[in-house]
Amino acid sequence: MKTFEKTITINCTLEELFDFHLDMKNLEAITPPNIKVEVVNKDFIPKEGGVLKINTIKNFIPIKWEVKIQKMQKPNILVDLALKSPFKYWEHSHIFTQKGNVCIMKDVVKYELPFGFVGSLFDFLIKKELTNMFTHRHTVTKKILEKKS
Repeated sequence: MKTFEKTITINCTLEELFDFHLDMKNLEAITPPNIKVEVVNKDFIPKEGGVLKINTIKNFIPIKWEVKIQKMQKPNILVDLALKSPFKYWEHSHIFTQKGNVCIMKDVVKYELPFGFVGSLFDFLIKKELTNMFTHRHTVTKKILEKKS
């Protein structure tokens, strides 16, 4: 099992940060421009046990995702587990903490690639993709939330 982590400091409240992640419109806003994302179940309301269905397209390749909200402890933790994805295993934890007047947003992704040893040969590409994606997501999240403050 591999782990990817990315952290950023944002000048906002914990409630603003947590609520931002519950608003499905923001998923599209923070997705890198080279990835098209569509929420399939548009009436989805985030709650523990809820399943979000997403269609993505990257490099002309469509990928269906189904993620179950495994844990939701407002305003600090949101954990989703992929039921359907291109990964053998994917668990994404959003961890929000207050430090003085700012919030620390930390994303932790635990993942396993499919195809065993052959899949593991492509881990360097996955790490690069995750770095690019989460750098973009963090930058945009910070920009949007700090504009509101």
